[in-house]
Amino acid sequence: MNIFSHRLGNAIGAVTCAALIAYALYTQQVLGLEPCPLCIFQRVAVISLGVIFLIAAIHNPGTKGARIYGALLLIAAIIGAGVSSRHVWIQAQPPGTVAACGAGLDYMLDIMPVGEVITKVLTGSGECSKIDWTLLGLSMPWWVLFSIVALAAWAVAVNWPDRRRRNEW
Repeated sequence: MNIFSHRLGNAIGAVTCAALIAYALYTQQVLGLEPCPLCIFQRVAVISLGVIFLIAAIHNPGTKGARIYGALLLIAAIIGAGVSSRHVWIQAQPPGTVAACGAGLDYMLDIMPVGEVITKVLTGSGECSKIDWTLLGLSMPWWVLFSIVALAAWAVAVNWPDRRRRNEW
């Protein structure tokens, strides 16, 4: 018998997302690293994953419901991985080839429609190309990408059990 239920697996996913956000806030508040607009979008993706994991853990659905939560988690993870991938790509560009630093996200949200802000942020700016934190030679967007891919795999493993082993979950 498997020790993980949908509830426990989703709770672990929610706690993992909370830990990722806690570290992001630590780097901002304690280490003084201000997030660029793409970093903020990545935080939104991780928070979205965490909220869906938490709701799934509280709801503790049956097999069909778990599969729906798994699909929602997968969609959120794909979006988050897309944003992280874009950020990694921007950071990989040669210096001087990325547009200069743009307006802050708060200011853009004040003066532009949300759709236009999203488009502008995803095109990236100089502040998004700056690498001011690395671990094992990889920047934070790389680690966020790895984390989101791992969370997506976890979401599928927890919420899409093999039909033959359905009774074990």
